[in-house]
Amino acid sequence: MKLNRGGGELGHHHPEALKFSSLTFTLERPRDYLVLLTRLSSLTCLIVSVSLVLRATFSSSSAPYSYGLRFHAVSQKALATPPARSTGPINISHIQFCIAGAAETWLDRSRYTSLWWSNSTRGFVWLDKPVKINKNHSDNRFSIPVRVSDTSWTRFRFSSSRAAVRIARVVLDSYKLNLPDVRWFVMGDDDTVFFAENLVEALSKYDHEEMWYVGGNSESVEQDVMHDYDMAFGGGGFAISRPLAARLAAAMDGCLQRYFYFYGSDQRIAACVSEIGVPFTEERGFHQLDIRGDPYGFLSAHPLAPLVSLHHLDYLDPLLPNKTPIESLQTLMKPYTLDPHRILQQINCHDPKRGWSISISWGYSIQIYTYFLTTKDLETPLQTFKTWRSFSDGPFMFNTRPLKPDPCERPVTYFMDGAEDVGDSGTKTWYSVGDKNYGHCEKSEHTRVNKVKRILVTSMKMDPEYWKKAPRRQCCELLEGGGNEKEMSIRIRKCSSLELI
Repeated sequence: MKLNRGGGELGHHHPEALKFSSLTFTLERPRDYLVLLTRLSSLTCLIVSVSLVLRATFSSSSAPYSYGLRFHAVSQKALATPPARSTGPINISHIQFCIAGAAETWLDRSRYTSLWWSNSTRGFVWLDKPVKINKNHSDNRFSIPVRVSDTSWTRFRFSSSRAAVRIARVVLDSYKLNLPDVRWFVMGDDDTVFFAENLVEALSKYDHEEMWYVGGNSESVEQDVMHDYDMAFGGGGFAISRPLAARLAAAMDGCLQRYFYFYGSDQRIAACVSEIGVPFTEERGFHQLDIRGDPYGFLSAHPLAPLVSLHHLDYLDPLLPNKTPIESLQTLMKPYTLDPHRILQQINCHDPKRGWSISISWGYSIQIYTYFLTTKDLETPLQTFKTWRSFSDGPFMFNTRPLKPDPCERPVTYFMDGAEDVGDSGTKTWYSVGDKNYGHCEKSEHTRVNKVKRILVTSMKMDPEYWKKAPRRQCCELLEGGGNEKEMSIRIRKCSSLELI
């Protein structure tokens, strides 16, 4: 039987000749064997080719676009979302902390972690190699579990910081643990101080079953220009919802290949999040603190947002006079434990009888000006600090007002030195005059203020639902005392509906 190229018959044959039963192939010449083998080989190749195409199409349909670069495999077990769906309001157990550290600095930096880590906190500090902990150290100081990063990070190239590659993969390492009931992965450095209850409050407004990338950027414009305005700076911490963490885990190694020339781990992560198509969401309570010098002006005019984190405290003046950075934070933690949602919240009021302007940063400090300042001025931070990289007077990502050279135009400052509960729903904090008054003024107005050595502040604890409502600053008022010029009492309260500050 002679076949044409299309597989059809060249001659005219009876229909019965086409029946399968007749294809017993009684071959008359050796050439017929060759033709048959050729056709069978072609058919086999066609079937195999179609199978490979179909397999490639359906197996890669959900894989991220790799720009020609192979993504390193992550096991399906590691990427699986636990079958038990997390429901109900968020609490601290739904957050897995992913703290980036190094064996060389961990023994020292652990001082910061011990300030906020509790028995209900979940997560790990990820180091580059194992570290030996002296038995003489306090157990609480090393209460956070330690993990060593997967060494596969060493295969990636880099242009500046090699550690940035490892730290960027902490997201992947943490996700692969597949811990149950985790809604958020929160990144931070080993010297980041988190205010965990406020972190929970800040994240409660977001749906954890959607893809969210939440944090804060740098305070110094020069840092944002150099790295990115539209990214969360890692030292201040940032939060990634579980669905986004799943996508990052699958895409991270490919992103590390593409963005090898970036400086920091946070910049690499931000670029990868951008490829997934998720925008950066800013929360004003995350503080990278890319500033130098005295952070007092910034912290005493905190934005109307829950305080979530502080960073770079080893590179700044202590928060409180005559205390170390750690001692300052320990002091700040006292009022925080009593009323976490109120810590550092600014409340402004005026004393028309004396002509004073008063600004309270609850749990931290009080400023008294001997003249009238508008609320807008009081809300603008005094520039007691410089930019991070160039030690310049700006620009910053927020407005500042200069610290006047004349001591008589500067505020008299007081710092918190005690806090306690009042019943079940109130607090009492007191503040003593500090030594950050930047000079001495001989005017009578200042002399009168300088007689005040102690200020007592009373308030009701903030409603946990406060941050879920339209934000509004609270008000304060001076309480008449018993004629003691050395003490002053102030009450914080909700503003009335028509009240102006």
